[in-house]
Amino acid sequence: MRNHSSSSFGDFRCANCGAVVSVMHMLSGVNNRNHCPYCLWSCHLDLYSSGDRLSACKAGMKPIALTLKRSRNKYQPEPRGELMLVHACVECATVSINRIAADDDPEAILSVFQSSLDVDQIGFYNQQGIMMLDMEDTEVVHAQLFGQVAMTY
Repeated sequence: MRNHSSSSFGDFRCANCGAVVSVMHMLSGVNNRNHCPYCLWSCHLDLYSSGDRLSACKAGMKPIALTLKRSRNKYQPEPRGELMLVHACVECATVSINRIAADDDPEAILSVFQSSLDVDQIGFYNQQGIMMLDMEDTEVVHAQLFGQVAMTY
C-alpha cells in the first residue's frame, strides 16, 4: 500500500481517505508532514528518524492513541508536554509517535483518543515506553485541542 502520490511540491494523496494533503510548513507547522490532517492515517515511511523516508514497508499506519511529548524540563512538576499521535503500522506493527500538525482536525484527534480508551493494549505500549493517555487525561486532551477542559455532566 503506497500512502501517497507526490506532486512536484511534495503534496500527496492520502491512501486511507483520498484527501490531497499539503506539506507546506506554513499550513501544518511541522517540517516533515507524515499524516493526513483529516483522517490522521500515515504511511510507514521513516525507519530511523523523522523524515528519513528509509522504511521499505510503506504500509498504512493507523492512529491508535495519544501521548504527551516528554519534556526536557526537569523542574516541570508533571510530565505534561505537547500532544502527540501514536501510529501503528498495519503490516509490521511498528509503532511511532508523531507531532500533531496545526491543521489536523481536532475532532478526529479527539475521536482517536476516545477510541483508544477501549483498547486493552495500553499496558503493552506503556511497557514499550509509550505512555498512552487514558480517561484520567481527558481534561488535558481537551485543553490542548480546544483551550478548555471537558464538560462533565
